[in-house]
Amino acid sequence: MKLPSMFAFAFLALAAPFPLPAAQSTAAQARSHYNATCSEDSYVNTRGHCVHRPVRANSAPTGATARCQDGTYSFSESRRGTCSHHGGVAQWL
Repeated sequence: MKLPSMFAFAFLALAAPFPLPAAQSTAAQARSHYNATCSEDSYVNTRGHCVHRPVRANSAPTGATARCQDGTYSFSESRRGTCSHHGGVAQWL
């Protein structure tokens, strides 16, 4: 590598903007917004949406998307991680 090219590369590397620690991503901002508005029986998912926590019921509640191995019903909006703390998915609804 030529000497001037190394200096140019070093300058560009040092001149690149660094993220500020106080800055939040859009998803983090959405999650913090929803945290203030979610009810106690809900949580904020990775998309920043309030989602009902899993519940135990005799039959599938309205809006449930899966029945977990431990008998609870999940309201997850995506398949990844659904029922992860409840033994996995027993049945998709």
